[in-house]
Amino acid sequence: MFSAGVRNRCSIGLLAALMALAFSAASQAQDVSQSQDQNQSKDNVKVTNVSTGQAAGAQATPVDPLKRPISEKQKKANAKELKRELGKTYRKWLDEDVRWIITDEERAAFMQLSNDEERDQFIEAFWQRRDPTPDTEENEFKEEHYRRIAYANEHFAAGIPGWKTDRGRTYIVFGPADEIDSHPSGGTYERPMEEGGGETSTYPFETWRYRYLEGIGQEVIVEFVDTCMCGDYHMTIDRSEKDALKNTPNAGLTLYEQMGMSNKASRFSGSNGLEQLGSGPFNQDLQTKEFDRLEQFAKLQAAPAIKFKDLEEVVSHKLSVNLMPFDVRADFVKVTSDTVLVPITIQIKNRDVTFQNKEGIERGTVNIFGRVTTLTGKIVQTFEDTVQVDVPVELLPKTTENSSVYWKALPLRISQNRYRLDVVVKDVNGDRTGSWSHAIVIPDFSEDKLSSSTLIIADQMEPVATKNVGTGNFVIGTTKVRPRVAPSDGKPIAFKRGQKMNFWMQVYNLSVDEKTHKPSATIEYNVTDANNKAVIHTVESTDTMGNVGDQVTLQKTLSAANLQPGLYKIEIKVNDNLSKQTVDPTATFAVE
Repeated sequence: MFSAGVRNRCSIGLLAALMALAFSAASQAQDVSQSQDQNQSKDNVKVTNVSTGQAAGAQATPVDPLKRPISEKQKKANAKELKRELGKTYRKWLDEDVRWIITDEERAAFMQLSNDEERDQFIEAFWQRRDPTPDTEENEFKEEHYRRIAYANEHFAAGIPGWKTDRGRTYIVFGPADEIDSHPSGGTYERPMEEGGGETSTYPFETWRYRYLEGIGQEVIVEFVDTCMCGDYHMTIDRSEKDALKNTPNAGLTLYEQMGMSNKASRFSGSNGLEQLGSGPFNQDLQTKEFDRLEQFAKLQAAPAIKFKDLEEVVSHKLSVNLMPFDVRADFVKVTSDTVLVPITIQIKNRDVTFQNKEGIERGTVNIFGRVTTLTGKIVQTFEDTVQVDVPVELLPKTTENSSVYWKALPLRISQNRYRLDVVVKDVNGDRTGSWSHAIVIPDFSEDKLSSSTLIIADQMEPVATKNVGTGNFVIGTTKVRPRVAPSDGKPIAFKRGQKMNFWMQVYNLSVDEKTHKPSATIEYNVTDANNKAVIHTVESTDTMGNVGDQVTLQKTLSAANLQPGLYKIEIKVNDNLSKQTVDPTATFAVE
């Protein structure tokens, strides 16, 4: 609830209000007594004292002022004053302590509360909803939140408290950035090509990079600029705002402007949209990314959402009633020396989803909640989303024969190689809930050991546009890979004859020749049937793959029409000719 300091302030305010109440009551009582005496002498009317029951004209013992009654008007005034004093504490909590993390719905609900008891209960529930370990006394989220506020006040103050600044708000909501590129003095700046190239001079600025932010995406870049040179860095959506020479004629020119292929005045014509970046060889599609930047900017301003608390309860308490069936697959793709990307694929058969007719459209809705924890129970990742399927009424029978697939890529630390994944799926219309729990063991990606990602069998595999690299559903690097998910009953992934089967895998830590600076490896693709008879055997070499390094992405497509119905196994064997190491992941599939 509140700290000791907050409780002390509440006590002082309450004591002051009570003292005011006492003095006001005494004054009121004295006026009433004098009025009664005057009326008695004038009209010779006998009045009975309410507190003592004695006649007003009789000699009475002095009455304690605190025990004398007060008027209704004075009662309302005292209550208003008391509420005003105590309201300062709650106002600080609402407008300062949780300003950046409270949702609009929670704020509106808090403003509707009528007394302090309700407010205290709300605040306690507010922190409980965010407690990653509700079974322990400590609330790690609350402790981390106030630590971030203290850090922001210490490091980001600029004439105003640090928590009020844009950098402070970003730090409080999203935590420390994975990388910070700081230019505290501004100065000479070589623009990257996507900003137009060329050299200019800048105001002080910082670029914060987050590898992943829940609800926002991967590789999130946030830029802060200090245009007033006063230490007040503000978040900007316009990367040209840091350019101190932007409004100076013939200074700080971009690459195209230096070559005479563009005019600096064109930056301010309005054709560049949100940003006033000059033209360059790699920023011709700025306007196409405009809405992406606006969407990201809006998400960065919003409070973190807590959507499916009912599903989170299922994870916490391991309920398993009225089960909703679904299948889950986890893959592993190395990102850096200490980070692995874990794409989670959830497959739900449409026939298990309850559809409702809405204006001639059959709609099925499923809520998904997932949580990744360490073996000690510490939460490291959560995700929640809604999958919705809309189909015309006449196509519903055919739709129920298919499946819906949900995909979420989670970055996890390699140093903690064992996690637990809990997933809960709820059929909203049918009010059925299913849960799934499984251990996640990160493969050994040691730098001195030849290794590979998961071998993914996909029903879709295609390159993505440059602007979509690393973003979007089923996108791993430069390729969209939609995995097939094996059913939980132990049966293999199945393809119908005529469908295309795609195989995707990455190989890491290939040895590189010191003279040629290239790897030397052979890759064998072997498909065998249920009798272990070779059906397909092909070999290729890194020598024919062009410019490759110690990491190689392998992609192959096979038509199921070339295979007879039955069970098959694919093995991709990679032989490193330099280190003499081998990896040979396998996977099974069926052709129907």
